[in-house]
Amino acid sequence: MELKLLHFYPDLMSLYGSYANVSILKRTLEAMGNTVAVEQVRPDEDADIADADFIYMGAGTERAQKAALADFARYGAAAKAAAENGTAMLFAGNSMELLGASITDYAGIGLADFTAVQGKKRFVEDVYGHTALFEDAVVGFVNRCSVLTGVKTPLLTDMELGCGNEGPCGPEGYHSGSVFTSQLTGPILVKNPALLRIMVQTIYKHRGESCPEVPVDNYMTQGWAITAEQLKARCRK
Repeated sequence: MELKLLHFYPDLMSLYGSYANVSILKRTLEAMGNTVAVEQVRPDEDADIADADFIYMGAGTERAQKAALADFARYGAAAKAAAENGTAMLFAGNSMELLGASITDYAGIGLADFTAVQGKKRFVEDVYGHTALFEDAVVGFVNRCSVLTGVKTPLLTDMELGCGNEGPCGPEGYHSGSVFTSQLTGPILVKNPALLRIMVQTIYKHRGESCPEVPVDNYMTQGWAITAEQLKARCRK
């Protein structure tokens, strides 16, 4: 297949190695025999969301986040239509908040109903949690200053370590159909091979194709296993 990945604001929203989520997805899809084009979209540039196979935005400072929101707002209707059409999407870090109803005093695009309120207190910590999508634990790192309320379908159903949407060790992120969001950075697809596999399967499903076995780098798997073991040990203390 010829696949198109849209990477929104690679310079503006680029903290914590966010670009690597797109890089590892592209590499995996190419290893499966696909031709993959990554289109980078910067503020004031135009992009056709309707023909994308994957839509991505990474993490940025709170100031960069507001600049991204000011531009991405014009894609609100198209993003909602793409979500309804089953287009795979990943919004990692605080770009997640753009999809909700509001971010403190700013209106979000309203793809989901949750709200985010940003405060002065920052939550900077490792994360060890679980999702209903697969058995493997989810690992990562958060650096956030927001509290999210109204998330009915979180990506992580519970956390043993780290700060969730509304506080310590609660549900985290948002997931509905082909839309995946999480404040976890690090980057999340590199740290969690099982989630990378789900993302690839979602892209194939959108294309109406049967997904073959998804190859995963042994170094990624070993890295996840070591991280998960160490964080699980901290949870026991």
